[in-house]
Amino acid sequence: MSADTGANEGASEVRTRFDEAALAHWMADNVAGFAGPLTVEQFKGGQSNPTYRLTTPDARYVLRRKPAGALVKGAHDVLREARVLCALAPTPVPVPPVLGVCEDDGVIGTAFYVMTLVDGRIFWDASFAEVPQGERAAYFDAMNATIAALHQVDPGAVGLADYGRPGNFFARQIARWTRQYLEDTDAGRDDGMDALIAWLPDAIPHGDETAIVHGDFRCDNMIFHPTRPEVLAVLDWELSTLGHPLSDFAYHATMYRMPPDIVAGLGGADPVALGLPTEADYVAAYCARTGRDGIPHWDFYIAFNFFRLAAIFHGIKGRAIRGTANSAHALERAAAYPRLVALAMAAMATARGGGSVDTSGG
Repeated sequence: MSADTGANEGASEVRTRFDEAALAHWMADNVAGFAGPLTVEQFKGGQSNPTYRLTTPDARYVLRRKPAGALVKGAHDVLREARVLCALAPTPVPVPPVLGVCEDDGVIGTAFYVMTLVDGRIFWDASFAEVPQGERAAYFDAMNATIAALHQVDPGAVGLADYGRPGNFFARQIARWTRQYLEDTDAGRDDGMDALIAWLPDAIPHGDETAIVHGDFRCDNMIFHPTRPEVLAVLDWELSTLGHPLSDFAYHATMYRMPPDIVAGLGGADPVALGLPTEADYVAAYCARTGRDGIPHWDFYIAFNFFRLAAIFHGIKGRAIRGTANSAHALERAAAYPRLVALAMAAMATARGGGSVDTSGG
């Protein structure tokens, strides 16, 4: 898919409807400078939390709301998204400005928030093929600088000290995804997953860190400047929490090994031939920005992230077998599950062998 402007990115007819007149009335009372009439369109994405483009003669906005109906506790928490966006607004992390938050379900049926629509480009291809080859490395550097800036924000200084459970992140996450994997008997067991579950808890590197983590930091969750290699806004903070920054960064860096047909990735491609930094160079740039000499046990962090993704896809496989999967892409995601296990196993083998990418930059 090609890059496009945030303003024109797949917005069309409203699939999940609500009282638009009630929204316009609320915005008139709560969003500075708002003046109708109001036109509402729904973005093609935002399946987890329905997302809309709101247009008036003088301005454009984005609305994020909870889906209608009964929800799993803690899921689809758009108010939590609004909270982290507001907290990060005065920091170097680029986020869309939040203009209003509504906790009253009575306005449009669920809680929601309204933010500024940021004009720019979204790239769905991790190779940045739409960008001239000589400029692509600068776009990667912009992503690197952005995630490094996020991990250097002090959670307490921006009012997010209670945004998650600090410490022991990997042990808690490994236990969570192991439990989910074992409980979904319909999807079956896998020798690779069983080996990962046996290895990961004892392989957790010593030392602990806590930072604000995005949880899904990918090129297609960012809006870039229309013409420059500059991140204007990081989107989709639904999975954000307090966690280990190296988990968050390694998830982002799995793009180097990720098959592009599963999630935006470069798997199988030569980054140098594409005009992109190597994985080692990309890690070294993050280290330089965050004051690290390197990242020992790098392949543990990669293995952990592919394990987590494999556990998620294992759950999708189970739901597809039971006929309860909501996504139209459930079957193809279920089919991708063994490939994610294989990628996790490959990183585990490298970690066990003592090898890893050279993160020193030397």
